[in-house]
Amino acid sequence: MPQPVTDEDRNRYERDGYLRLESFIDDDWLQRLTTAMDTLIDASRTADASDIRFDREPDHTADHPRLRRINSPVDLDDTFAEFSLDGPVTDLAEALLGPNVRFHHSKLNIKWASGGEEVKWHQDIQFWPHTDFSPLTIGVYLCDVDDEMGPMGIVPGSHVGELYNLTNNDGGWSGSLRDEDVARAGVDTADYLQGSAGSVTVHNCCAVHGSAPNESERMRPLLLQTYSRADSYPLLGVGTNGKAGRNAHRLVRGAAPEQLTVAGRTMPTAPDWFRGSYTSIFDHQQRDAD
Repeated sequence: MPQPVTDEDRNRYERDGYLRLESFIDDDWLQRLTTAMDTLIDASRTADASDIRFDREPDHTADHPRLRRINSPVDLDDTFAEFSLDGPVTDLAEALLGPNVRFHHSKLNIKWASGGEEVKWHQDIQFWPHTDFSPLTIGVYLCDVDDEMGPMGIVPGSHVGELYNLTNNDGGWSGSLRDEDVARAGVDTADYLQGSAGSVTVHNCCAVHGSAPNESERMRPLLLQTYSRADSYPLLGVGTNGKAGRNAHRLVRGAAPEQLTVAGRTMPTAPDWFRGSYTSIFDHQQRDAD
């Protein structure tokens, strides 16, 4: 199989913390993904306001749906599942992370036409902390994206810099950099990643990024899926790790690690019983004694 990225691409990702790969996804996949998205948008017309599948704009109606996000599309449609768990973006994750890769979560940020909301400057890792900083997110543009549509901007090199406080001055969670930190984060150097349909973006979990409102008459669907090395584990009890969907933490390439390193200490790991069965320490110890 041809390699999804070149050595130059890998070096650029390590240096800058992001990539843009033009026309990475072929027309067949684009058509399938767009059809699956349209089906879910249609389902949102009559969905309850509290439906966990859809994050709706305030003026969303059945006649005129306006979505900010479709949550965990990989759990809602087989096309998204095939694409994210064993498709070309999984190959790309493997090429950048190594042979052993975990899937963490997916989302489809739509940014509707004529005012689809901005995404303020932020970093991802504070939302879903892991035991290391290997997680990366691969975005797929399902249509052509230009400057008017609010493309994602990323600050080059910010993935190796400061990890910012994403609370407001009163201590409440805002999910965005404080005003006094924005200039210090170097957002004036951000690279805005326009691209044709089928182009992909990749950004490290520590990279500072954001996007402006969509001022065009076209919606801007960006399909996002996050992966990590297989020996990188999400920390439960903090952030959104406990709400990542039923496919969260799934091993999608390679093998599970036999060791885990935390705070500089390495230990053998137990099997992953997240989707399996576990009885008790007594059962396993006595079975081994037999």
